[in-house]
Amino acid sequence: MVFYFTATGNSLYAARQIGGELVSIAQELRRSDRHYQADAIGIVCPLFEFDLPGVVEKFIMESTFDTDYFFIVTTYGMHHGGIAERVSARLESAGRRVDYFNTVIMVDNALQVFDMAEQMRIDPEKRVDEHLAAIRADIESRKRYIQPATEEEVDFYEGYMAAPAFDLHPRLDNPLYRLTDACIGCGTCSRVCPMQCIRIEDGRPTWDYSACAGCYACVHSCPKAAIRFAKYTEPNPEVHYRNPHVTLADLMRANG
Repeated sequence: MVFYFTATGNSLYAARQIGGELVSIAQELRRSDRHYQADAIGIVCPLFEFDLPGVVEKFIMESTFDTDYFFIVTTYGMHHGGIAERVSARLESAGRRVDYFNTVIMVDNALQVFDMAEQMRIDPEKRVDEHLAAIRADIESRKRYIQPATEEEVDFYEGYMAAPAFDLHPRLDNPLYRLTDACIGCGTCSRVCPMQCIRIEDGRPTWDYSACAGCYACVHSCPKAAIRFAKYTEPNPEVHYRNPHVTLADLMRANG
């Protein structure tokens, strides 16, 4: 049983490659009774600022997993910041055993930092399928492993956290997005939002930032590139990203 959280399809694709019964975390969060039983249970999700997305950690901490093998795989695009050791220790201290924690490098879809056209150009260099096949073999053999935090990754994480370049925590007083006149009111953004925090009012989307996960699903999926960051300028605002193996309909089914 593999629970996934996805915004651009990277983690959904990774979950598919790992295999098993796939379950959307976004949809499961809407259930009040969350008790799961399987021989192996895993979490596949993107890295948000070198940590688990808050909604994913909430799901882990507020659910019950009856399993002999619990694993976590996070997708990332540039640095993982030693997430495996740090988060495993935090979850263990809260009574959540982690048997396996690994990361897989994919397209970095942090729009405020990277040009998506360039990221897609260098994607083959990351050997995604090779890395996912190795992770799948580890999980199938029930390998016990927590990815070590290298000195380089720890230094990068500590440096970033000491002086973060962006305030990406959505709040009522910190709206992440602005809308341009290119918006056609199609509602795609509301249908891919995993937190269902976007409403279409008078043909325009509005965000409930008290529920927003800051995942950028709406920005990446907008067919007119009409959603921009409120405070930051993207290197290439006209080019956005979706995993090439995942359709827009897949994202809507996963998050709707």
